[in-house]
Amino acid sequence: MIDVQGTAQTDPAGGGSHAGAEPLILVATSGTGGDILPFIILSQGLLQRGRQVLMLVPRFHEPRVAAAGIPCLTFGTDEAWQALLSNPDLWDERKGWGVIWRGLVPHLGALREFIAQLPAHESCVVLTHPILVPMAALARSVRPDLRIVAAYLAPANLCSSHDMLTAGSLRVPAWVPIPWRQALWKLIHRGWIDPVTLPHLNAARGQAGLPAVAHFFEHMLAAPSVSMGLFPSWYAPTAPDWPASFSDGDFVAPGAQCTATLSSELQQFLSSGDAPIVFTPGTGHQHAARYFAAALQALQRLGRRAIFVTPHAAQLPAALPPHVLWQAHAPFCALLPRAAALVHHGGIGTTADALRSGTPQLIVPFAYDQFDNGLRARQWGVAEVLLARRLSARRMQRQLARLLSSPDVARACSALALKMEQGPDLPWLLDRVEAALFAPPAMPSNPLRD
Repeated sequence: MIDVQGTAQTDPAGGGSHAGAEPLILVATSGTGGDILPFIILSQGLLQRGRQVLMLVPRFHEPRVAAAGIPCLTFGTDEAWQALLSNPDLWDERKGWGVIWRGLVPHLGALREFIAQLPAHESCVVLTHPILVPMAALARSVRPDLRIVAAYLAPANLCSSHDMLTAGSLRVPAWVPIPWRQALWKLIHRGWIDPVTLPHLNAARGQAGLPAVAHFFEHMLAAPSVSMGLFPSWYAPTAPDWPASFSDGDFVAPGAQCTATLSSELQQFLSSGDAPIVFTPGTGHQHAARYFAAALQALQRLGRRAIFVTPHAAQLPAALPPHVLWQAHAPFCALLPRAAALVHHGGIGTTADALRSGTPQLIVPFAYDQFDNGLRARQWGVAEVLLARRLSARRMQRQLARLLSSPDVARACSALALKMEQGPDLPWLLDRVEAALFAPPAMPSNPLRD
C-alpha cells in the first residue's frame, strides 16, 4: 500500500490549477541519504520550473522530502526500514543486494497502484532510481505507453564489460579480455542476482498480466525509455554496452553556491587547531564500530585532529578524546573545504562532494558501487583505496600519511575542483532531465564532455 504525504494529500496529482495540462512527473527513489538527496534537488528544480512533481520514497525519508517542499508518496514503514538498516548483511558485498531487494518486494506494486488511480486523461512520466525500474515497469500494465527515465547515480550500476574496473572488491585489470569480463558478469548475475530477484519479480509481473523476464539486470537496462547518467562523462565515458538511449549528465549539486551553515560547536572546533580529517562510513551505515576504532588509533599515531560524522552514535568508541569531535550530521559543502582529508565509504555523492571541494580522499569501500567509485577517484590521483575487509589502524595511518604529504595529490585535487567549478550548472542538468522526460528534438551538449 502507498500513502500520500505533504501537499499532495488533497490533490494526488499535485497539480492544482494545472492538472490535466502539465504532465505529472513521478520521481521514484529508494536507498540511504545519498540516493535520496540528488532526486530531491532535481525535484526542487523541476518544481521551480513550473512542473508537476510527486516523489515516491520509503516512508522513513518522508520528513526530509516534505521539508524540501516536495509533495510525496510513501511506501513501507519506519520499522521495516530500520530493520533493513540494522541488518549487518546490508554492507556485505555479496549479501547486501538480497537485503535491499527483499525490502522492496512487498512494495513492487506501489507505483502501479498510484498510476492506476489517475484519471485516464492525466499524463504522467517517471524519473526513477535504477533500483525501482522494475516497479516502474510494472505500471505499464495499466499504462502501456508510460515513459520511464532511469537516472544512474554511478557508472558501476550499468554493468559494463568495457569499463569494468571491479567485480565487487575484486579488481579487474585492463588487460582482461572483454569475453572474460562478460563471462564474469554472467556468473555474478546468474549466481547471485537472478536467483534472489526473479522469483519475486516474475510473480508480481504475472499478477499484473505482464510476461516474465529472464534476467534481472537486462530487464533493468532495457525497460526504461531513456537512461541518463547523473555523473559527468569525464568521470565515466559512455560505454558501448550501455543502453542505446543513454545520455550523459553531471553530478547533482544545488545550483546556488553553498549556503549551509556549520553548528557553533563545529565552528569552534575548526577554529581551535589544524584542519581536521573527516571520517564517515555513510549516513545509513550502522555497523561501523570497527571502522571508527581503527580511525581513532590511526589518528593517535598521526597526531591529527578529526571529526567523526555519523547519526549512529552507538558505533563510536566509548570515549572520544578532545581532539576528536562527533557530529550526527554536517553539510559537506561547508565542512570539506576546511578539512585536511576525507575518509569515507565511496558513496557517489560523498565522492563528488570531495572532488568539488578539492579534498584528498581515503576511500574505504564496503559494497555496491563504492569499489568502482574508489578506483575512479584513485585514477584521477585524488584518492587512495583501502578495502573495508582489509581495514586496520596501521593501513589507515599509512594511506593517510601518503595522502596528506603528497604534492601530486594536492595538485590533482585542485585541478579536479577547478574542472568541476567550470563545468555545467544545475540549470543545464535540468535541461537534460527535461529532455529525457519529454523527448524534444535535441538535447543540449555538455561543454566539458571530454
